[in-house]
Amino acid sequence: MSDHTAPRVADAACSPSCARDYEATHDHQTVPACSCCHDHETAHSHDHGHNHAQVDADLGASDCGCTSCACHSHSGPEDADHEKRELLLMGVSAVLFAIGMLADTQLERVLPRWLVLALCYVLPYALCGFAVLKSGLQSILQKDFFNEFTLMGGATVAAIALGQLPEAVGVMLFYRVGEFVQERAAGRSRRSVRALLAARPSVAHELLDGGTTRDVAPDVLGPGSHILVRPGEKIPLDGEVLEGRSQVDTSPLTGESVPQQVAPGGRVLAGTINLNSALRVEVTAPFAESSIARILEMVENAVARKAPTERFITRMARWYTPAVTGLALLVAVLPPLLGLGTFSQWLYRALVLLVISCPCALLISIPLGYFGGIGAASRRGILIKGGAVLDNLRDMRVAALDKTGTLTEGVFEVNAVLPAAGVDKNELLRVAALAESRSNHPIARSVLRAAQQAASAPDEAAVTAMTEVPSKGVQVTTANGDTLLAGNAALLQSHNIAPQPVDLPGSVVQVARNGRLLGALVVSDRLKPQAAEAVEGLRRLGVRTIAMLTGDREEQARPVAARLKLDVLKAGLLPETKASALQALGPVKHTLFVGDGINDAPVLATAGVGVAMGGLGAEAAIETADVVILDDNPARLPELLRIARRTRTIVWQNIVMALGIKGLFMALGIVGLSGLWEAVFADVGVALMAVLNAARAGRIDA
Repeated sequence: MSDHTAPRVADAACSPSCARDYEATHDHQTVPACSCCHDHETAHSHDHGHNHAQVDADLGASDCGCTSCACHSHSGPEDADHEKRELLLMGVSAVLFAIGMLADTQLERVLPRWLVLALCYVLPYALCGFAVLKSGLQSILQKDFFNEFTLMGGATVAAIALGQLPEAVGVMLFYRVGEFVQERAAGRSRRSVRALLAARPSVAHELLDGGTTRDVAPDVLGPGSHILVRPGEKIPLDGEVLEGRSQVDTSPLTGESVPQQVAPGGRVLAGTINLNSALRVEVTAPFAESSIARILEMVENAVARKAPTERFITRMARWYTPAVTGLALLVAVLPPLLGLGTFSQWLYRALVLLVISCPCALLISIPLGYFGGIGAASRRGILIKGGAVLDNLRDMRVAALDKTGTLTEGVFEVNAVLPAAGVDKNELLRVAALAESRSNHPIARSVLRAAQQAASAPDEAAVTAMTEVPSKGVQVTTANGDTLLAGNAALLQSHNIAPQPVDLPGSVVQVARNGRLLGALVVSDRLKPQAAEAVEGLRRLGVRTIAMLTGDREEQARPVAARLKLDVLKAGLLPETKASALQALGPVKHTLFVGDGINDAPVLATAGVGVAMGGLGAEAAIETADVVILDDNPARLPELLRIARRTRTIVWQNIVMALGIKGLFMALGIVGLSGLWEAVFADVGVALMAVLNAARAGRIDA
């Protein structure tokens, strides 16, 4: 492999937000480097106190005071051996328990009664209940008396003391089965995000002098390093392709199933997969600033950002379990003292309340519901920064969208070539391209592309001098002494040349040579093919007002707004005026804003929910936004709202179901109409139903 460095393509490093800034004026001012749009030196802290492996654990943890959710994380068995052992334990216990329930009388005819009790009841109880009793004892030693283990263990031990051995075994057995199924369901709901975490690259092949390679950790390398990415490997760092052509699977990051073609000059992202051929890549950002690293951080932080519903349930749990435990104590003591029955009768009813009282159905299933929704979105290339964002999305009534890079592709193209009388169309394109050949302006590049496609590419060596005319355009001198002008009408008027009248939407490039008008070109941004679908989808979901807030001139933005049938257009906005324009649309908390440029960061922070186009969006916008759309597809917006609303519905279904069923069985238990068997259903059964329902959030079909 050769050691030469391929030329860098100017478009590759520049986001559509750059084009937005230039489109607003089309003045051909000196074009700064792309740092005008991407301030890579902006200080932002990545100081989070947990690692990637903690994501799953954090989900199961709770600060509710009920250690049942913290002592066992519900993270699911991590290996097949553990799962097999658990199934074997439950299977043996269930068989022995079933034999005891169906044939204990017959067995006592051939075996001592104590042996029958030991084999059919005591052994299954020990197999299923040992872990619970051990955790309960540890909790008591730590002065934590109100958790699932102490309540379940105490209730079953008391049931045995009252002579209800079969019921005690049944409680432990079904509890163990319920826990196993809960763990499986919880694991499935987190699978999509776990797959995202698995996209983290582990090794990079650094290219050394002489063409050799060495394997290093991705975070060791920095910008300017060269790496080799073989077919089938994950791309370890963001970079630019120097050599090689291949297809790249971007689905781990964007959810897009169609592979992306890459060639020298093209951009590749860490975490994506090289499919066909080897690529030589120049690293453009350290791993900590790569796309996959930012995504991983967002996922980690999303787990910690609780929705208001989650916070409410957590606060409720702090008093719910002690309150129910106190109620059980009153039920056990007060009625016998009042002569309303025996102590053993009311103690049994109190045990029923203890088994029912644990709020695990809520504490487990509600975070899983939100996490499932976040996972469903991540599979579609949508990163949501926490359950609170999902809650807020449910109530969006106004959607405000930026233009360039959001509704349009940020790629300029020549839409009309209008030669003056007696001027050939190709000659106009050739002269215009020659005048623009030394400009880095997005519009200039679009003129060059059009000339190349029309086989009218200029000889750039013919340009001997170029002068930028601020706010107007360029003046060029050629080797044969021609003076060329390309820019707006004001440029030609300053040279006493009447510009060509143009009544078409877009930026107009007037072209003249040696004081004679040659014609005009109309250049405009290209509308994204999914833009109309996105707007229509938002309307169907009840978004009443859809507005465009853009820094572009109104004459540039009006055709796009009209084509998409938007309700409000506000153009020529500065970053600070965008925020005030957003506030004028209605209550900010019910307003969604979508943008991609660094100038969108203030309004993204102001909106009820800020959505950043993350594919080529500015880092400031991505960091500020609540949601990041990785593939820059505006059609993801209706999907985002549908996922949020469905997740919210599932969460509230769980709340109503858990509280309703538990309340019913608690009332039945107090009056003696339900026993420990029913209590098992009210606790373990309801928790299982709630977890299975929450897992549906991870399978939302947007």
